[in-house]
Amino acid sequence: MDETKKYLKSEIEKLEKSIGEYQAMQADPTLKNLAEDEIKSLQSQKKSLEESLQSMENTGSTETSATNDNNDINPNMVILEIRAGTGGDEATLFARELYKMYSRYGEKHNWVFTELFLSEGDANGIKTLSVEVKGLRVYEKLKNESGVHRVQRVPVTESGGRIHTSTATVAVLPDIKKVDLEIRADDLKWEFFRSGGKGGQNVNKVSTAVRLIHIPTQSVVECQEERSQGKNREKALKILHSKLYTIMHEQNVKHVTDIRTNMVGSGDRSEKIRTYNYPQDRITDHRLNKNWHGINIMMNGGIDNMLDECSKSLLLAQ
Repeated sequence: MDETKKYLKSEIEKLEKSIGEYQAMQADPTLKNLAEDEIKSLQSQKKSLEESLQSMENTGSTETSATNDNNDINPNMVILEIRAGTGGDEATLFARELYKMYSRYGEKHNWVFTELFLSEGDANGIKTLSVEVKGLRVYEKLKNESGVHRVQRVPVTESGGRIHTSTATVAVLPDIKKVDLEIRADDLKWEFFRSGGKGGQNVNKVSTAVRLIHIPTQSVVECQEERSQGKNREKALKILHSKLYTIMHEQNVKHVTDIRTNMVGSGDRSEKIRTYNYPQDRITDHRLNKNWHGINIMMNGGIDNMLDECSKSLLLAQ
């Protein structure tokens, strides 16, 4: 059985279990209305997944070419990394808004987001975010989002009304299966520190958070999700494998030692794939030379058309 069918059946089973739990709650008069609302929502999700599964079984199709472009990749999970680029506090605020855009879109498609690492800026923006995203064909939907995203607008801190340009970088790392990349232990630098986010006293008082640096490429992975240093080390190493695998695939090289580090994006304004222009109410994808309007709606997750058009156009261009 292919990965997508497995995923669908697993999610349907989880929804059936949740529906049963809420049905049991209906016996309590104080919880009856809440339980009924939740049951309706869960049944709607279940119906949608069942229709997708039935459609696949009727057509005999399991994966589209866009999803299954490499048998080493799990199509239903990615690591999404968002980092503030140039622009100071405004860049960190834009990074947070990009994350809101993807998470709101994911909510509509029943994706699950698990935060692995978060470093926040002074203005409540995001300096660095790493999050695990699970959902039906999530890799197919997000794989073309990697690159530099540029925003042009008047920051809330700008008293003179001047338009500023800031950037944030997005990386979409696939969940790769058993692939040996021959990473040398001598090329790895481990750093350990205390987590700064949620997680309880143990997480915040003990150096459980992990930063892993691959010295030859200067690729950095940070993880603070787990309560033990050992588990965070294991997860960080897995993410590094995905990151190096992705770079190798993009550069068409067979060995880690062949990676050309000068090709890795620096986050500078000139290395953009997309511009979000607020004064003109426009989002431009520079790879497609195409514009979309209604920027506020799109930044709240209404990016279905944009993602679909990018996926189709960039696939044809390959």
